[in-house]
Amino acid sequence: MGARDLIAVAIASVLASWHAAAAGEAPGDCRGVDFNVAHPVAIAKIIADEPQLHFVKSTVDDASCPTAAAACREPAYLVPGDLVLIGKTHGDFACVSYESAAARTVQWTNGWIETASMTPVRPATPSRADWLGHWRHAAGHITIRSAKRGRLSIRGEAFYAAAQNVHTGVIGATAAPAHGLVEFAGDGGAPFDRASDDKGLCLVRMQRVEKLLVVEDNNACGGVLVTFTGFYRKR
Repeated sequence: MGARDLIAVAIASVLASWHAAAAGEAPGDCRGVDFNVAHPVAIAKIIADEPQLHFVKSTVDDASCPTAAAACREPAYLVPGDLVLIGKTHGDFACVSYESAAARTVQWTNGWIETASMTPVRPATPSRADWLGHWRHAAGHITIRSAKRGRLSIRGEAFYAAAQNVHTGVIGATAAPAHGLVEFAGDGGAPFDRASDDKGLCLVRMQRVEKLLVVEDNNACGGVLVTFTGFYRKR
C-alpha cells in the first residue's frame, strides 16, 4: 500500500462517525460540515504535491461529479499547509469547509477534496495555560481566562451583518477542559449530553490545533446565521 493510500485510509478512519449525509442532502453533494454532538469535528491539513489543489463540484452542480475529471474542477483552491474542517466522505473525496484564520471577513468555501491530498491533524492536549487569551475570528472574538478549580472562564461574541441590521450572539460559561476539549451547553457552562442534540440549546465545542483555537457550535448560539464556528487566532 502506497503513502497516498495510507493517508486515505487514515482520513476514512477519522471520518467513520461522520459518514452519514445530512438530511435531504444527496451523497454526492457537499454543503459544508455539520455539528455532531457526539464527536468533535475532524481537522485535516492539505499535503498535495501541486501548489494549488482545486475544489471539486457536487452532484447538484454536475451529475458526473465528484470525480477527478477536469470538468469537475472548481476555480477555488487550497494550498499545502491549509487547515480544513472535514465531514462526510464519498468515494475518494471528503467534504471540507475552509476559511483562512487571517481573513478579515467571513468567507467559508465548501466542496469536495481528494482524501489522499490531506492528512488528519490530531488536536493538541493543551495545558490550561494554552487555552488562555483573547482569540479573534473574522466574525467575533472569545476571551478565555483562568477560573477556580481548574476551570476556564469563557466569554465571547459573534455577529452576522445582514442587509438591514447586525445579528449577534453571546456565550458566557465556566467550563473545565477534558480530554483536550472544552464543551458546554447554554450560557452557564453546563456539560451537554452527547447522546442527544437539543437544537434549542446553544452547544459549543473547542479544540486547540497548532497555534489556533478551533471552535464549533450547533448554530443555536445567537441570531439568524450567527455562528461561533471557525479558526481563531490569538490576538
